This record gives sequence, structure tokens and C-alpha cells, in this order.
Amino acid sequence: MSSLEERDVGVAAAPGSSSAGLGVGAVGAAAEAVAGVAAMQDEVGIRREGPESDTDEPPKKRLKIPEGESGKLEERLYSVLCCTVCLDLPKASVYQCTNGHLMCAGCFIHLLADSRLKEEQATCPTCRCEISKNLCCRNLAVEKAVSELPTECTFCLKQFPRSSLERHQTEECQDRVTQCKYKRIGCPWQGPFHELPAHELECCHPTKTGTELMGMLGEMDQDHRRDMQLYNSIFGLLCYEKIGFTEVQFRPYRTDDFITRLYYETPRFTVLNQTWVLKARVNDSERNPNLSCKRTLSFQLILKSKVNSTLECSFLLLKGPYEDVRITPVIYHHFFSNDTNETDYVPLPISDSVECNKLLAAKNINLRLFIFQVQK
Repeated sequence: MSSLEERDVGVAAAPGSSSAGLGVGAVGAAAEAVAGVAAMQDEVGIRREGPESDTDEPPKKRLKIPEGESGKLEERLYSVLCCTVCLDLPKASVYQCTNGHLMCAGCFIHLLADSRLKEEQATCPTCRCEISKNLCCRNLAVEKAVSELPTECTFCLKQFPRSSLERHQTEECQDRVTQCKYKRIGCPWQGPFHELPAHELECCHPTKTGTELMGMLGEMDQDHRRDMQLYNSIFGLLCYEKIGFTEVQFRPYRTDDFITRLYYETPRFTVLNQTWVLKARVNDSERNPNLSCKRTLSFQLILKSKVNSTLECSFLLLKGPYEDVRITPVIYHHFFSNDTNETDYVPLPISDSVECNKLLAAKNINLRLFIFQVQK
């Protein structure tokens, strides 16, 4: 009789014996233990090596990563919500391409400005889909999420939500850098805000003599006179008999040179019964303005009409009614005649390259032109 038959006979012959019951119970307990270990291994995702593997088995669960290794939730959100261009968290508006990739407002405007300078279609740096002000939209959910993320105050090193950090650093932080209230009369002190009262008690500038204060007040008066001179000039021009203004729209064009250059030109318009045109260029027609960090715009006013006598005119450009660009008013002067019908290129008085990028990223540049004719 085979061993299998002997085992079956032995078990069947003494079903009620204690030795048989003990053997069956041990085998059952061992089987349950093996099944329990296998189930635990499957649960925690431990792989069992064997000669063959069944490809139809469902995927094993991953090991749970300890909290210390996964990092804080805020740190993981930083990499998810950051701008795909500068890899930093947005500080203002957040734009997204049609595939959902995020860009902060500064990088988005810079991409559009670069594409205008290179005469190319702007594309998302991640998926290369086309981007423009019409195709991209703001992501308000990301803007709100970023505003609630904690960030560190640069002065006291405490954590605050990004939405309230600016107010804390400018008004509430006791370690913020501040200046003495006597700075206008020459005190150079600056330090933590909580040290300001002690410094002001010891500051020697309030006790300066009148002669010393007059020198400092003279410098302040010079700055004030420059500002007042500009305003008085504008008020003086408003007293002229012939004053004209119009909204002008600069449209982008390309030169016919071998290496094309971007320039802007307005359609012809009529002011003071004369026909005019405005032209503008970037970085004074620099060869590759897209490679320069500093960008400027300059413009010239051209008289297209024929005149019988010389026209003495003053003119200035201001921002249009719906533009958000900051332009400092500067008055220019020129004598127009049939021989000198074009002014030199003069700077468009915008504050910095960021404002220039805003204008370049726009489809057209909309400004307001004032012309004042000087009466002889």
C-alpha cells in the first residue's frame, strides 16, 4: 500500500483517537499560519520570488512611505503649483495653457514679448502648445491656493500665509527694517523697528543748527522744483489756443531687411487740421533685442501734410484710457516744415523693462497723443 493510502487509512481507522485529532489540528493551524503570512505579505506589497510569476495577478500595493520621508504637504505643493518657467511660486496672477500648465503673470508676459520680437508663435515651455492672451486663461483656484500657503518672513523668520505676508512685513513685524523719522534732515540710521524708539531718543539730528538744515532743505527743494517745472509746463501748454489730442494705436510690422526687425507704426490720423503718423522701435533697432534683459521703446512723430510755413509744436504721449502701463509725461518740442517733417526718435518714458514687456505682449499699443501748436 502506498504512503498516501496508509495516511488515509490511518486517519480513517482512528477518527476519534487523540493522536489523530492532534495531527489534524496541527496541520490546520500550520496551513492557517502560512495563509496569514501570505496575506500579510500581499497586503504590505512584499514580493515573493518563485520560479514562475503569473502576469494576470493584480498589481501589488506599494509600501506606505513614512511621514518623515514624504516631507510636508506644503513642500510637495510648492512643486505642483510653481510656475513652469521660473519654477517659483506665483506672486500675482496665474495663467494656464490649454493643457493646464501654469505660468506666473511675469513669465507669461515675457514669453509673449519674446515671441513678438522673434516673429514666432508663443508656445508653452512644457507642452509646446500655442499660447496667447485669447487662448490662455487665469487659474483662480491656484491663485487662492498659493495665497494660503505658508511662507517665511524675511525679518522675523516666522511662518505666515502668503496673502498676509506683505501686510505683516510692512506694518506689523517688529524686526522689519525701518528708517529714522529724521531721515529727511540727514539721519542715515536704519535698523529693526523695535529699536526705533531708542534710536530716536538718542538721535542727534533734531539738534542740528539752522545752517546745517538749510543745506539739506536746498537739495529737497531742487527735486520739488523739477516736479513743479513739469506740471507748470503742462499747465502752460493747456493755455494755448490750438490744442489737439487723439487716441493712437501702434501696430507691429517687420522691416524688409535680410534680418528683419520689429517696428511699430500707427495709421494716419488728423490733428490740428494736419495729417500725422507715429513710428516706434525697440531698443533703437538693436539687432537681437530678444537677447537683452533691458528693453526700451522710442518713437518719432512724422508730419505727412505739406505746410506753407513752419509749425512750432510741443507734443507728449500718455497712456490710453484702458491701458495699465505707467508712463511718465515728458514734453518734446519740434519745428515742423516740409524739409524737417520728422522728429528724432525720443524715448517713450516708461518706468522699466517690465512695463515695456507689457506693451510688447499686447496685440497693439494704445496711447493718447497731445499736440500743442505754438502761436507766433
